[in-house]
Amino acid sequence: MLNKRIRHFNRYQDIIRAMIHHGFGSIAEELGLADMLPFGGKWIFEGKHVKDKPAGERIRLILEELGPTYIKLGQMMSTRPDIVPASIIHELENLQDKVKEFSFDEVKAIIEDELELPLEELFAEFNPVPIAAASIGQVHKAVLPSGDVVAVKVQRPNITKTIDTDLEILHNLARMAEKRYKWAQDYGLKDIVGEFSMSLNMELDYGVEGRNAEKIAAQFKEDDTIRIPAVYWEYSTKKVLTMEFVEGIKINDVQSLDEIGFDRRLLSERFTEAMMKQILLEGMFHADPHPGNVFVQPGNRLVFLDFGNVGRINAQMKYEFASMLLALRRGNTDFVVRSIIKIGMTPDEINYDQLKADVQEFIDNYYGQTLNSISLGEIVNDFFTLTYLHHIRIPSDLTMLGKTFLAVEGVVETLYPEYNILDIVEPFGDNLVKERLKPKNIAEMLFNKAVDYSDFFSEMPRSVKDLTNKLKDGKFSVQIKVPQLEIFLAKMDKMANQLSYAIILLSFSIIMAGLVIGSSSRGGTNILWQIPIIEIGFIIASVMVLYLLYSIFRSGRF
Repeated sequence: MLNKRIRHFNRYQDIIRAMIHHGFGSIAEELGLADMLPFGGKWIFEGKHVKDKPAGERIRLILEELGPTYIKLGQMMSTRPDIVPASIIHELENLQDKVKEFSFDEVKAIIEDELELPLEELFAEFNPVPIAAASIGQVHKAVLPSGDVVAVKVQRPNITKTIDTDLEILHNLARMAEKRYKWAQDYGLKDIVGEFSMSLNMELDYGVEGRNAEKIAAQFKEDDTIRIPAVYWEYSTKKVLTMEFVEGIKINDVQSLDEIGFDRRLLSERFTEAMMKQILLEGMFHADPHPGNVFVQPGNRLVFLDFGNVGRINAQMKYEFASMLLALRRGNTDFVVRSIIKIGMTPDEINYDQLKADVQEFIDNYYGQTLNSISLGEIVNDFFTLTYLHHIRIPSDLTMLGKTFLAVEGVVETLYPEYNILDIVEPFGDNLVKERLKPKNIAEMLFNKAVDYSDFFSEMPRSVKDLTNKLKDGKFSVQIKVPQLEIFLAKMDKMANQLSYAIILLSFSIIMAGLVIGSSSRGGTNILWQIPIIEIGFIIASVMVLYLLYSIFRSGRF
């Protein structure tokens, strides 16, 4: 762990400076990070009027200052209302990629290195000016020798190395936080960082994005009202993605849609049905359907773009989510509580009576209302607020689903405010529940349960025998973990090391002072003073001090 901290020393210092500058220096100290700066970072001053800014805004400024990895982390956390307060989520949703375009020479070098041919042979035309730039890559318009017009996405040079470094640091920070903060343990901060790492590494592989596009395109192969750009695999690699170039009007550009004469109500219906089909039928969906990723073409046809961020929801989760929505509509408190517990990870100390009371209040807000008066976005927000209050962790795919519903509703509200997406969602939910109750599916579910229980009971005799043998041999042990005691002992260890360091330095100073005084007051030519004892003593003491410093730093508790 110390080797990693030394290897990424400069990056750690960037993070600590940003934390102190934006008013989070106390957290850096509690995590033991401030010691990596000279004088514990006391020479770094907080930004002007920093205390006047809300915590959410200061967190957003830190993430933007630290660059692509941390911006992506903030964007991911903005989809986790089950663990992040609403006020902070609001700020995280405003995160912006402040990145510059990288040069055409670098673009050319990356393409030629990846595709192993000169750019001039690969493309008949290639626009050196990017049409879009983001934190991980940028997009150029080009023409293939066949005449096909394409969009070529090229990954930023050295971005993988930068992100790998940041991910290593985030894993270490999560580990340190779980040791010091109970909330970090309760929410499984290490697991969250692990999920984020996996997601970001997949986003760095453009091959994954291309396959995602093809899988979602297959969902609509019989539907000519939905279009997904084709992938040109012979011009694509892990760092270069070449797709069909498509043009259209952004789905939220109401003025242009009206000028041409598009049917906005029909577009709202097609957009909502397309998203519900992806989510509630196929179980794989476009997780970022903001207006920049959805175009409208003649014939009221919709085009979906950018498949770097997709969500997945398994059959069980689809059923539980649909059942919960239907139970909510019918005012069934017990069923909603059951669904929440089956969907999420509940803490051991959860108060079920209070949870049931809060769910009843949640239902009362919507029970009996007409579909037109209910906002799915509000339902999702209130649901995640409830889980946040009870420290219930929701699977990341489901929180991504909630964010997607909010994006869908936001697009529809702009496109055709009178349209309510629950008109589409409810029939999908009904069909899911009916499908689940078909005899064939019930039989399959019972068979799977029987197999699970068979495995459990077949393993039980061996498990009981192992436990009995351990008790008989005296090898059964009980591990008791006291987090606060560990933190206290770590702090005591750190104080002892610092005290030892101070005593050694003081002793060194006294010895050297005595030798200097003795040498200067000695008038004779004693053989002792003919030896360079001061120099030798200085070298020995210096070696001792360096060894002590090395030992303390190696312990990671200085």
